[in-house]
Amino acid sequence: MDEAEEQGVRRVYGEIAGIYEAFFPSLHRYEGRVERFLGEVVAPGCRVLDVGCGPGQLTRELAPSVEVVGVDLSPEMIERARSGRPSGEYRVHSYRDPLPEELGRFDVALAVGCLDFCDDLGRTLRHVSAVLNPGGRLLFTVLERRPGLEGHEEARRRVQTADTEVTLYFWSFEETARVLLDAGLLPRGYAHAPGWVQLTEQRTMRFGWWDVERRQQGR
Repeated sequence: MDEAEEQGVRRVYGEIAGIYEAFFPSLHRYEGRVERFLGEVVAPGCRVLDVGCGPGQLTRELAPSVEVVGVDLSPEMIERARSGRPSGEYRVHSYRDPLPEELGRFDVALAVGCLDFCDDLGRTLRHVSAVLNPGGRLLFTVLERRPGLEGHEEARRRVQTADTEVTLYFWSFEETARVLLDAGLLPRGYAHAPGWVQLTEQRTMRFGWWDVERRQQGR
């Protein structure tokens, strides 16, 4: 995703920030996968990074002792995330860039539903891995490329969103597995499952759901 495309994605999500939660309820989209992951890995006092946090709905209800940091392209989404969890720290940030050092390190990270526009998955995973503590856990999703699955057969696809055309990127299971290992991340769990509904085609887009762990020293 070059800078022009990034501006387009930022504009699209800024325009829908006000209706995002009502229009795309996370529980219906993700079948409770995020909630189950967070319930397993989040402990009192830990630090959670929410990449592409949107309005912050995935981490909003975590216990007050949990420190949440959210980053997103859209300033409008960041403002909604701040309103929903005033104790959190939220910043406008592109996942094309390394996370700022002052944000520190994290025990848990999410990158759910936000990497659909990612043209360099390895770079982004390296950025997230770099701020995870050894043994830290990450749940991330990618649009998965699969021959014979309609709408998922090509590596990239141009789609029209409102008045902006953007590119969706699709990664095969093998490509994703290779780049996450290169990023120092070890797979713990995987599922091929629903992600979101493309309304213009009435098609459910499917994700590869990856639960991974930051490699510990010596592993």
